[in-house]
Amino acid sequence: MTVPDRAAERLAWTRATLGDPTLVLAPASADASFRSYWRTRHGERSWIVMDSPPALEDPAPWLAIGRRLHAAGLHVPAVHAHDLAQGFLLIEDLGNRPYLPALDERSADALYGRAMDALLRIQTAVDGADLPPYNHAFLQRELELMPEWFLQRHLGYTPACEAWDVIEGAFTTLLHNAAEQPRVFVHRDFHSRNLMLVDPPAGSEPPWWNPGIIDFQGALHGPLAYDLASLLRDCYIAWDEARVARWVEAYRTRAVAAGLLDASLDPARFTRWFDLIGLQRHLKVLGIFCRLWYRDGKRGYLADLPRVLDYVLAVARRYPELADLAALIDRAVGQRDLTVPAAA
Repeated sequence: MTVPDRAAERLAWTRATLGDPTLVLAPASADASFRSYWRTRHGERSWIVMDSPPALEDPAPWLAIGRRLHAAGLHVPAVHAHDLAQGFLLIEDLGNRPYLPALDERSADALYGRAMDALLRIQTAVDGADLPPYNHAFLQRELELMPEWFLQRHLGYTPACEAWDVIEGAFTTLLHNAAEQPRVFVHRDFHSRNLMLVDPPAGSEPPWWNPGIIDFQGALHGPLAYDLASLLRDCYIAWDEARVARWVEAYRTRAVAAGLLDASLDPARFTRWFDLIGLQRHLKVLGIFCRLWYRDGKRGYLADLPRVLDYVLAVARRYPELADLAALIDRAVGQRDLTVPAAA
């Protein structure tokens, strides 16, 4: 029995779709899933081929969520053709300029301002009520990745009964915080690697604004502050707390004006929502980044563990009910270089 050659199938589909038997494909990018992206040129235009093997990464959610975002005026890749059975999509090329390398002290206010414009539009104009709920059970499963993959697999630290009590108590606090928040469409990875700098056509108006938005297929209906924390406490770049606090308060003010938040909401409470949902995300990410190496062979994410750990410890130490979790994690890490894999 002949095993299908995925690369050959991908190339044949692209050539047939664009009607050009001479096309070639070059790697464009890959992400933390089984999905991959390939670039080709046809005439004067560049295209991206998304390869999303249906048995591993069903492309249908990406297509459905993209349509929803586009209908609300967000800039997501336009789809020229697709074959969901094979898992191939021919989509608009948003270029190769993610926010991350463009961010610096001078550009950050403008770029984050555009990103928060887009986020406010997502939360006010994109209906997420029919999406799967980002609820207690889902958030709990994500939190459990931290002790399994970060503490036990990466650090070799097995919590005793008392330590599990600390972990579970902290998780309960974070889950209660999430449950307090208004529910909106949640991208779930709204950060500098998934926001693109895109040049608008001459004389155009929004929706051809920055940023281009990608990697939205995992969207859920969940806590309002989640995407804001993903953006402003980015796992790939960090900013001083005073600046983050200004951005958070500016967004809270706009969310109140847009009717997303009640005008009586205390700024300190919103900050707590932001801090603790961000902590939930970063605890999850500690686990995911380790799982990407030990299960999937993607070591590059280990380089970002120290930044994520800094977020976890800084936020947990800020709240008395989470201080014991910070101390536990700090002891487990010790002097360990987190970027070095554990022995097999």
